[in-house]
Amino acid sequence: MRGLTRRKLFRAGALGAVGAALPSATARAVPGDRAVAPVNRARKAASYRAEYHFTVPDQWKNDPQRPVWIDGEYLYYYLTGGTTSGTAWRLATSTDLVRFHDQGVAVPKDTTPNGDVWSGCAVVDTDDTAGFGAGAVVVLATMEPDANTDSQAQYLYYSTDDGRTFQPHGTGPVLPNPGVKDFRDPKVIRDEERGRWVMALTENTKVGIYHSGDLKQWTYAGGFVKQGIGVLECPDLFALRTSDGDTRWVLAVSANGKEAGLPNTYAYWTGDFDGVTFTPDADEPQWLDHGFDWYGAVTWEKRGEDGSVDPAVRYAIAWMNNWDYPDTTPTIDADGFNGTDSVVREVTLHRDGSGAYFLASRPVAALDRYVSRTVDLGDVAVDGQLVLEYTGTAYELTTEITWDELAGAGVQLRRSADGSRHIDAGVHGDYAFVNRRGSANPDTSSKWQESRTPFDPAAGKVRLRVLVDRTTVEVFFEDGRHTHSMEAFPYLVDTGLALFTSEGPAVFKSTVIREFTV
Repeated sequence: MRGLTRRKLFRAGALGAVGAALPSATARAVPGDRAVAPVNRARKAASYRAEYHFTVPDQWKNDPQRPVWIDGEYLYYYLTGGTTSGTAWRLATSTDLVRFHDQGVAVPKDTTPNGDVWSGCAVVDTDDTAGFGAGAVVVLATMEPDANTDSQAQYLYYSTDDGRTFQPHGTGPVLPNPGVKDFRDPKVIRDEERGRWVMALTENTKVGIYHSGDLKQWTYAGGFVKQGIGVLECPDLFALRTSDGDTRWVLAVSANGKEAGLPNTYAYWTGDFDGVTFTPDADEPQWLDHGFDWYGAVTWEKRGEDGSVDPAVRYAIAWMNNWDYPDTTPTIDADGFNGTDSVVREVTLHRDGSGAYFLASRPVAALDRYVSRTVDLGDVAVDGQLVLEYTGTAYELTTEITWDELAGAGVQLRRSADGSRHIDAGVHGDYAFVNRRGSANPDTSSKWQESRTPFDPAAGKVRLRVLVDRTTVEVFFEDGRHTHSMEAFPYLVDTGLALFTSEGPAVFKSTVIREFTV
């Protein structure tokens, strides 16, 4: 993906219209807290920096780069730099994908006449196919020496110190531009069966497939074309096993389907891949997230302590922002940075009742290790609206809402004391939704305020898992097939939480709130 060339600071302005007031509730008393461990509630009290999501230490960030695994830890690279001066690759390391440690810039910009370094991928060259030594880390990344010409091309950097620092392999591209405007974001995997490397590369509305024996010379093999969802970016290609033993390939891209009423996130197809051609199970893509701010996502292998790969689980992370408003955030003024990622997810492959494959996701299991406080509300009966005694700015809420007959039900997050400001998540009729209109947020157009996914009201129940942090909300519905992730900028004094129903009562079963200290 491209770098950033402009800057706008967030200024709290008029909020969008707030949803209609809900009727008073009839509900039983709320149980008290059940503390697991003490938590410092004053920590970061005047800050918008996330409590348990990854944030860049300073400056600005956008695209995640697919992590690699070396000696028991994940090396997570991402694009970072000044807001007007282009991007480099910065490195953070983690053993559990919750707590990260900054290691500084790994692939610097301006080390060659080609300028800054854009998105791509890193691979561990275990068998020394490129000649830099067994175990060398090789980065393939896009650079654009001249923005006025069709000069986006793929360049190689390599590391012989376990991915901590990189140097360029000459100044010329290993995959030159064939004369197209958009030619970027290489994603490379190893095809062990055929003894070669495979690259997926986005080329406007096509994903090109290339082969190489040494990571230095690439041959075009074919392409997969999809029009109608904008310029394709940040491709992904991997195989995943279902719980019943089937294996399917997944081809994915970051794409903008807004004009067609589709998401602007991670579009994917399941299908077959023979090393040259990807054949999808269906023409139209599915979407791993239906919110407004889960872009530039990457997935990677889940490793065991011995380094073994779990064939049934992939990890995923995305930039929680959108190119419609990349500089609009209160963190610039409050904390001196702009760049927050989603929590790392575990992605699995399933089949629905018709036999069609789909991806589902859930927060990484290691998040459980960082629980610092638990509030167990048990079963809560609600008819209308119930404002809970709990207050907070960063937490997880899980519940299963059950009912006999009603129009809708859900939760109000980061609610103001007078109830005029809040973020809503829940179900209404035949759709599930997240609505940020009642809170300050980056969408000044007011077009992208409520995201929706299909829901069957005849089910009579819905499971919610909601992750709230200082500037983000991520909602996992049911089995995680439908997720909604988006930015919102509630005022720091807006700490309330409420449960609501519309046109009928419901029970919020096994309702638990957890806070994290990372």
